[in-house]
Amino acid sequence: MEEFRSVRGFHDIFGEELERFNAVRQTVRRILELYNFEEIILPVVEYAEVFQRSIGEATDIVQKEMFVFSDKKGRMLALRPEGTAGVVRAFVQNRMFALKPYTKLFYEGPMFRYERPQAGRYRQFHQIGAEVFGSLDPLVDAEIISIAHKVVKELKIEAVVEVNSIGCKVCRPAYREALVQYLEQVAGHLCEDCIDRKDRNPLRVLDCKVPTCKSAVKDAPKMVDFLCEECREHYQKLLEYLNIMGIHYVESPNLVRGLDYYTKTVFEVVSRELGITIIAGGRYDYLVEEMGGVPTPAVGFAVGVERVAMLVKELPQRQPLYMVIPLGEDTVSYALKVCELLREKGKRVELSYKRAGLKKQLELANKLKADYAVIVGEDEMREESLSIKNLHTGEQVKLNLKELFSHVL
Repeated sequence: MEEFRSVRGFHDIFGEELERFNAVRQTVRRILELYNFEEIILPVVEYAEVFQRSIGEATDIVQKEMFVFSDKKGRMLALRPEGTAGVVRAFVQNRMFALKPYTKLFYEGPMFRYERPQAGRYRQFHQIGAEVFGSLDPLVDAEIISIAHKVVKELKIEAVVEVNSIGCKVCRPAYREALVQYLEQVAGHLCEDCIDRKDRNPLRVLDCKVPTCKSAVKDAPKMVDFLCEECREHYQKLLEYLNIMGIHYVESPNLVRGLDYYTKTVFEVVSRELGITIIAGGRYDYLVEEMGGVPTPAVGFAVGVERVAMLVKELPQRQPLYMVIPLGEDTVSYALKVCELLREKGKRVELSYKRAGLKKQLELANKLKADYAVIVGEDEMREESLSIKNLHTGEQVKLNLKELFSHVL
């Protein structure tokens, strides 16, 4: 019978890959808690309109990449392709704007996009994101970027922070017009998708990864040259704060991000090793109002967990593993007691299920990468003792149970 296989683009995470994955999760969560973010757990299914209205009808995510289906009443639902829209929906629905002067939330979980699977990119992938609602201050933008910078620094990942400002409703129309005029002149060098984008979503052309498109837009008008006074002051203050924080950054005038809701600040953290974006975010001052809430400025970012995990070289040191080996059926009950005593003291313990001689049991302990073998035979049971063998050095000591936890293991 043919074995079942996972659906294309959906993969299992286990072993060393899971260790790296969890190292990223735990690092990001710990840092966010240090910055006083509170967790929110969101549903993975939302009404499709939540993403159509927030991400934008003309974006690739909405047009090509969402997993959309209808429920029994014909309502269109979607598996979430990103986290910000769901957080904003929850912020508005639960009237969080009335609870505090500003709100700091973080979330984590799987996202879903129908993309071509490749290294570090799956159709189900995981993000940890953070959002701050209620402040226009560029200091908040700088703090968000500093959190992203701290994540890669603590995980010892070589990366560069790229920043830009894409303006607001006041200054962006003039830039859009200038950009469309430029794109008309280079249309012959654009891919089919970008020929379509240049009229309905021209800023998205700047984000295209096709080499001919990247080359075509290298001399395109820069948004920073079109910023209104408010946006220019905001951007300059952001850069000033980043300098004060000692965060090295690169201004990237063609950085726009692929989502329609961004305003003013956008940023990406790009891996030097792989050249891919691993953390990204920006400001979205109009989205809460567009989702039915009171006007509330906001800024946030998301970490691509799988992508960051690919770059983690040093794993956290695990606790030593103790393999408890009962020699004979009569010693199993005593071995169980020893296991519980060790676990009560916070030790990581594996009980051998193999009924064999000591040599075979020690071979099993080595295969399971145990650090210590805790040998329990009839003599140990009678004396209420045990023999502990260091599997790295070969040193072996015999202890009674009272001595066990005073002995340095």
